Amino acid sequence: MSLRPVLTATLCIIYAVAAATQTTPLWRPKVRPPFPLTKFYETPKPLPTGKPGDLIRSERFDDYDLPFVTVVRILYHSQSASGTDVPVSGVVLTPSGNPPVGGWPVIAWAHAFSGAARQCAPSLARNLDYGPAFTMWTGLQYAVVATDYAGLGSESRNAVMDMRSNANDVVNAVKAARAAVPGLGSKWVALGDSEGAAAVVALDEIQSDPGYLGGVALSGAADAKDVYERLAKGNDRGRLALLAYAVKTVSPEFDPKAMLTTKGMSLYDQIGQSCAPPANSDDEIMVPAWDANPAVQQFFSANRLGEKRASAPLLVIAGESDAIFAIDLVTSSVARLCKQGDRVQFDKYPGLDRLRVPGESITEQTSWIRERFAGKAAPSNCP
Repeated sequence: MSLRPVLTATLCIIYAVAAATQTTPLWRPKVRPPFPLTKFYETPKPLPTGKPGDLIRSERFDDYDLPFVTVVRILYHSQSASGTDVPVSGVVLTPSGNPPVGGWPVIAWAHAFSGAARQCAPSLARNLDYGPAFTMWTGLQYAVVATDYAGLGSESRNAVMDMRSNANDVVNAVKAARAAVPGLGSKWVALGDSEGAAAVVALDEIQSDPGYLGGVALSGAADAKDVYERLAKGNDRGRLALLAYAVKTVSPEFDPKAMLTTKGMSLYDQIGQSCAPPANSDDEIMVPAWDANPAVQQFFSANRLGEKRASAPLLVIAGESDAIFAIDLVTSSVARLCKQGDRVQFDKYPGLDRLRVPGESITEQTSWIRERFAGKAAPSNCP
């Protein structure tokens, strides 16, 4: 008798119990120091010609702290929000053993904020930042394709919270992964956490791949304008320096001094070297009428959910006690998705913030994803 089903079931139980008792993010445990950047992550100069999703290079990497998982690193072509060809790194995780007939079903992972510097790439973490979750998904016989996003690992500038840039990186990672790992199947779903949740919704709006079955957005499915304008009124204003950094990435002509005070610029200057969000600040780090700046307005417009009909169903999950992606902001975005005719299942979890939602909703996630691969009609609780 094979022990794999028993081990997988046991892991799911341990994961769910731990998630229910943790007060720190279960999905992001810090274990050993991260791996260093190596020549694998260096961009060929000049960057070879390639279409979005074309593979630049790949390598198997066996030193991650992940049991029963085969991991291949990838470097591939993607596309920035302005249409520029950019190199992006990531990983492809597959269960041990041979793939099933038709190939492994694929989960494309869109990660939460991990920093904006090259060394903040999740693929440099010993357990890829989400080790327990990835081990569980591969134990359930899914392959996982996890992008780092442009500028994390690869030699480019990270767009931080720009959902269109991140969505492009997720989509193109799936294309590149199939070139690097032939055992992947044609059908896939997207799964994103916090920053990655908005990327999943954006991805759903641009996706034309007939193998794409839908997406799961865990917290984070809120408009950037609503999130940042609310932060500006509270005591966590330091995160607005991230907004200036993102605007500068997608609009290179933008001067962050047109948005940030001297105190704000001191936080901004740390972003490219740190893997943590800027420190909380009660200081006034924004200049008056900062949100009226044309580049900021353009960024907000590009990061508004529900501007285009989704191509596939969505499962949106949010915690009712989240201080960043507040439940009323997510509810407002979902209402817009529903109004334009998207098929959305929206579930709220009382008492949870964005750190607890991924673990405590794991049963709902797995059920929804399993049903999509089984070809069942997706549920919806839109009015």
